[in-house]
Amino acid sequence: MSRGNGVPPLEARGITKVFTGGDGRALPILGGIDFQLSANETVAIIGASGAGKSTLLHVLGALDRPTAGEVIIEGRAVGTLGDEAIATIRNRSVGFVFQFHHLLREFTAVENVMMPALIAGIDEAAARNKAEGILADVGLADRLTHKPRQLSGGEQQRVAVARALVNDPVVLLADEPSGNLDTETSGMLHDLLFELRGRGDLSIIVVTHNHNLADRADRVLVMERGRLQPRGEG
Repeated sequence: MSRGNGVPPLEARGITKVFTGGDGRALPILGGIDFQLSANETVAIIGASGAGKSTLLHVLGALDRPTAGEVIIEGRAVGTLGDEAIATIRNRSVGFVFQFHHLLREFTAVENVMMPALIAGIDEAAARNKAEGILADVGLADRLTHKPRQLSGGEQQRVAVARALVNDPVVLLADEPSGNLDTETSGMLHDLLFELRGRGDLSIIVVTHNHNLADRADRVLVMERGRLQPRGEG
């Protein structure tokens, strides 16, 4: 059940995104997207490269502002908020996992996972305790003090998942989370994501080219010509 007492964890209303090309011409990427994510739902977004999937994910996660339209996270219209309030929502309500793990190379696994909690104002002891617990949840209890270069690709991505979830977000946004992993390791990561979703109050939006992952989602949407539509339509 959503933390918002029935409020959808995330909504998009009329989202458009237009970039300006090098020649000054407008480049429309998103063309009026309406979308609602339900509590504990997993939605997969598929589509051709360059269709705007990652752009949409960045807008939904308040990493970028739409040209028009509104993103609503746990009932709060992001566009009405200042930069500091938006940063707080990104830190506490939304978790991000990208194709490249973006771990800090000089920090250990547990220190990487602690970082968002420290930014949220949690004291160091509590942040470390939480980070150690979630690393155990993702099967890395014996890798707490390892730095990224000492971890396999799959282990690094599991650290990235733990970091994304350390502040108990209501929404996890994953952009090609297994794109750099082999088939076996990808399957293990996918199992982990669905296991974590099943444990608590978490909804997931995943952009992927991996059909095995997409087929496990509750809903599959196709990005085409700047719009989303259910798979099989159009």
